[in-house]
Amino acid sequence: MLNICIVAGARPNFIKVAPLVRAVEQAKAGGKDVDYRLVYTGAEGDPTLEPTLFEDLGISAPDVYLGVDCLNLNELTGRVMSEFEKYLDANPTDVVIVVDDLASTMAVAIVAKKHGLTLAHLVAGTRSFDIKMPKEINRLVIDGLSDLLFTAGMGSTSIVSREGAELSHVYMVGNILMDTLRFNRSRLVRPSVLDEMSLKEGEYVVFTLNRKALLADEANLGAMLGAMCRAAGGVRILAPLRSVAAEVVGRLAAGYDNFTIIQPLSYLEFGYLTANAKGIVTDSGNVAEEATFNGVPCVTLNSYTEHIETVKCGSNVLVGEDAVKLGEAVADIVKGQWKKCSLPDRWDGRTAERILQILFELK
Repeated sequence: MLNICIVAGARPNFIKVAPLVRAVEQAKAGGKDVDYRLVYTGAEGDPTLEPTLFEDLGISAPDVYLGVDCLNLNELTGRVMSEFEKYLDANPTDVVIVVDDLASTMAVAIVAKKHGLTLAHLVAGTRSFDIKMPKEINRLVIDGLSDLLFTAGMGSTSIVSREGAELSHVYMVGNILMDTLRFNRSRLVRPSVLDEMSLKEGEYVVFTLNRKALLADEANLGAMLGAMCRAAGGVRILAPLRSVAAEVVGRLAAGYDNFTIIQPLSYLEFGYLTANAKGIVTDSGNVAEEATFNGVPCVTLNSYTEHIETVKCGSNVLVGEDAVKLGEAVADIVKGQWKKCSLPDRWDGRTAERILQILFELK
């Protein structure tokens, strides 16, 4: 029996591990000697996990909630390590699969290796090359500890290879986010807000924002929002924002009639909104990757991206935090003057199948 523990540390992680959960369940139903448990490091009542999330993703809710909920990263790391150790002591486990670069992910990785288990890192090899970023430290630690490094593309594979990872430990399996997008392509739900605002597909731009650094510099954020709204002209900008971001952005963009903050959407509704947009402006790497899959022009408010493929052959353009560059990019979207794009290698929706096959072969 191959016992797999799949760990998620935040809402975006579930979107990436969902295809793996479905693949294991399918293999198990087909007679394979495999089982899994889905563990969430957070609390069962986490407000960021909307009631429809797991149904939207086609998976069951987590089997285990470690219940760690705190803002201090060092405290969070210690508490997750303690709780996950208790979990491993009580549950037979052969492989622990972690995803991305959270403090909770690093904590789980450390405990898994102390228990002598096989550690697999999903979406390995992403780097900002800014060691001042807490997540960059997490990435280096997790990749350094992992026995199996599952990368999304050649860029990430090259990074871990240059850093000394043994080639036999590195597998370019593709971007698992594409598995989720393909699975949900026919399941997306048109948000009612489009009907309420009498908007058709391709008639609006989507704006999302989460980075604390962008929100903290209100003078520059105000300039960026102004440049974006002026460049959009008569095209409506829809911004599904949460709490703090909604308050700050709403205040700074109050004078622009073409900018509307809307309520946060369910996963399938948000997927429909972005897949059918004229363009997207975001600070989210996941949203930029989804835009590449959907062939939707995307402007990322950052100077780097974890997946350079979205820029090299995808629909993504980086403008940093430059208001002028942002305005120029949005103007190009409105005029329909965007670069040609294609899907990167192995972004084909079969990443989970490759991962599971590798685990079976190494058993």
